[in-house]
Amino acid sequence: MYWFLRVYSTIIKQEFTLNTLHKYLLSILAITMVNGYVSIKFMKSNRNMYKSYYEEVMYENERLGKELDEFYAYGISVDVTMYQPTYQQTDNTPNITADGTKIRISKASQYKFVALSRNLLARWGGPFDYGDFILLKGTDGKDGVYQVRDTMNPKWVNVVDILESKHVQPYKFTNVNIFKLPWLSKEKKSKENA
Repeated sequence: MYWFLRVYSTIIKQEFTLNTLHKYLLSILAITMVNGYVSIKFMKSNRNMYKSYYEEVMYENERLGKELDEFYAYGISVDVTMYQPTYQQTDNTPNITADGTKIRISKASQYKFVALSRNLLARWGGPFDYGDFILLKGTDGKDGVYQVRDTMNPKWVNVVDILESKHVQPYKFTNVNIFKLPWLSKEKKSKENA
């Protein structure tokens, strides 16, 4: 008789658990459907706002593309080399750039940061400042947009040093053109003035 009561109580518990599970599943389904309905209504009511924003972004992209084409005609001729965040190639804080940015040494190549020779930096009379975005054109596989975050040793002139991870083999490119991307610099300056 005792055995029968234990089996019966186990069956009742399982039925209670299944009923509770069904209730939870139905509640989740109802919440999901209500959420979907509200989201669709919200998107439909704000369609015009998003459409105008999309058109504005597309127009801005087109304008910036034309502006970028103009910058291909000008630039500063530099040599491009690479450096790694090690004590031998930096100072005693290889994980901190000259502008104070902290980096993960193992992911150095992913940051797309560069160090510029001092003659190129604004604090020594050059056209670039920390945080500016630059375009490198004329390298073999390293063309692209980079951000100025570091300073080179004073002995270098007209050189750009790309921050790379420790596993990257050394490289050097000569007669590379460097371009300042002013629309990105304008955004940075407007945030500073705000």
